[in-house]
Amino acid sequence: MNYKREGISDAQLVELYRLLLKPRLIEEKMLLLLRQGKISKWFSGIGQEAIAVGVTSALNDDEYILPMHRNLGVFTTRKIPLKKLFAQWQGKLSGFTKGRDRSFHFGTQEYHIIGMISHLGPQLGVADGIALGNLLKNNKKITAVFSGEGGTSEGDFHEALNIASVWNLPVLFCVENNGYGLSTPSIEQFKNPDVADKGIGYGMESHIVDGNNVLEVYNLMNDLISDLRENPRPILLEFKTFRMRGHEEASGTKYVPKELQEEWAKKDPIDNYFNFLLKENLISEETNEAFKSEIKKEIDDHLKIAFDESVVESTIEKELNDVYKESEIEYIKPSDKKKNLRLIDAISQGLKQGMQKHEDLVIMGQDIAEYGGVFKITEGFVEEFGKERVRNTPICESGIIETAYGLSINGIKSVVELQFSDFVSSGFNPVVNLLAKSFYRWGQTANIVLRMPCGADVGAGPFHSQTNEAWFTKVPGLKVVYPAFPQDAKGLLASAIEDPNPVLFFEHKALYRSLRQDVSENYFALPFGKAALIKEGNEVTVVSYGLGVHWALDELNKSTVNADLIDLRTLYPLDIETIITSVKKTGRVIILQEDSLFGGVSSDIAATISEQCFSYLDAPVKRCASLETPIPFAKNLEDIYLAKNRFSETLEELLLY
Repeated sequence: MNYKREGISDAQLVELYRLLLKPRLIEEKMLLLLRQGKISKWFSGIGQEAIAVGVTSALNDDEYILPMHRNLGVFTTRKIPLKKLFAQWQGKLSGFTKGRDRSFHFGTQEYHIIGMISHLGPQLGVADGIALGNLLKNNKKITAVFSGEGGTSEGDFHEALNIASVWNLPVLFCVENNGYGLSTPSIEQFKNPDVADKGIGYGMESHIVDGNNVLEVYNLMNDLISDLRENPRPILLEFKTFRMRGHEEASGTKYVPKELQEEWAKKDPIDNYFNFLLKENLISEETNEAFKSEIKKEIDDHLKIAFDESVVESTIEKELNDVYKESEIEYIKPSDKKKNLRLIDAISQGLKQGMQKHEDLVIMGQDIAEYGGVFKITEGFVEEFGKERVRNTPICESGIIETAYGLSINGIKSVVELQFSDFVSSGFNPVVNLLAKSFYRWGQTANIVLRMPCGADVGAGPFHSQTNEAWFTKVPGLKVVYPAFPQDAKGLLASAIEDPNPVLFFEHKALYRSLRQDVSENYFALPFGKAALIKEGNEVTVVSYGLGVHWALDELNKSTVNADLIDLRTLYPLDIETIITSVKKTGRVIILQEDSLFGGVSSDIAATISEQCFSYLDAPVKRCASLETPIPFAKNLEDIYLAKNRFSETLEELLLY
């Protein structure tokens, strides 16, 4: 192995060896504890230490690095106290996730390390967001993110590289090519043997690096980073390496040919580097033993602290309170000065005023810049706020939602427009597994609004008409808002922007230009979890949201039915108290939703009413919803599908019971 000093001092050379040795000795101890049944699982990085140590050593401590579960050297090089790492792995309270997640599934702002989730690929898009934040701040900081070669088969890899390339983001994409994705050899993952060649397709600079040579890694990183600070751009780095253990210990290494294992054993990054230092008279066997003794003592001392810590305890209240960051929103009252606006104009005005108030707020989405978005909500925004803050995106919902999360990690708010709410399915994973779980797992807010143009009754067919709020009301950690009127839309959008938690903001397309209302001209916020009582009566309670509110309103206005009509406005948090109060008064209730029936929001509301108001009911709880079919295109078929054409009959059945 050819080691080149390239101006590195003797002390630095020796320090790199200590940094390599530490994760190796920790791993050897973990493998022993695993066999003793004292830890539950271990993903070994033995044989790959030079990559994590070399990359991390070249970065500044305040630059974000996004490692994987085989990058223990990242954490030790950043000098995280071992007792905290051990507590994390044992599920103790003093770990980084309070026992709520395991292994390296955590982040820490203190050490500027952002750990992955098990889906791996989203990590790359998160790095894009952090790097975008650095670019907007012009702080000349670099972001490094890790992936295995198996992860390059995921769509998230391609989306992240494309975004980074198009936006010239200062990201180092570090791919550790150890030849196997669990047991699947690389030749069964991709045809070309070199991951670095993938950079060509994105117009991206790439390098192949000997990942077992710590000096080659360190020197190249130093050269690239100094250039990237002045000329920001993404770079793809392929580190050729090998892991000497299984994917995780239970899987073993029987699938690896013996000759290949022996060949790579000769390239051990620690043994070879030690021999180089020995030959250069920079270290001795005695010094090496002293290093090992010192590190082993640190390991044992910190393990004792972690083992002595009691088993994690909590309460139901504490666990529930940690799902969302507490919102400290200033609820500015709506002004008396109003202007008659369509729903679409109220949303546009609210978004513009949010951009004016928050000078770092970024909005992203397909065609939202010069074109103004397909619904023209952001028309004229580029002229006022510039293309740095009003960003056209490639067609990659998953990558852009991940980028928004990275921006939040870097302290920047964002609003992402999903061109149609239907398309969020292409970004479902980061919504439910990154955004929703982030604060509960490690206290990191996902300060993001996802705008969701939705709904049928517009003749748009199966892929542009869904109202898919029920996909997300099931997921703890998300807030779901669904206004039915322009005034509410504007005020609730302001709250969504101010809220530090992830908010899905549903906007019904059929109401965009068909509905007008006098809307307060100031920037005001309306609280989540407060339903609106649209009509008052004592015969029946009608509960709905979105377009369903207007279906119910039309029916009640042309009938003699004396009803409470409740517009939910937000689906999570849900104002169940207003519903219960009304049902106890009327004794009858019908819940109207545009979505199909099974598994919808109305089902949970109905169950809650049955549990809490059973003795007050004079009739069964009724639900009225659209058919259990995809949404058809032809108008007469769509009319058959939609619940609005069955509401009158269902309401009458309830009243006659």
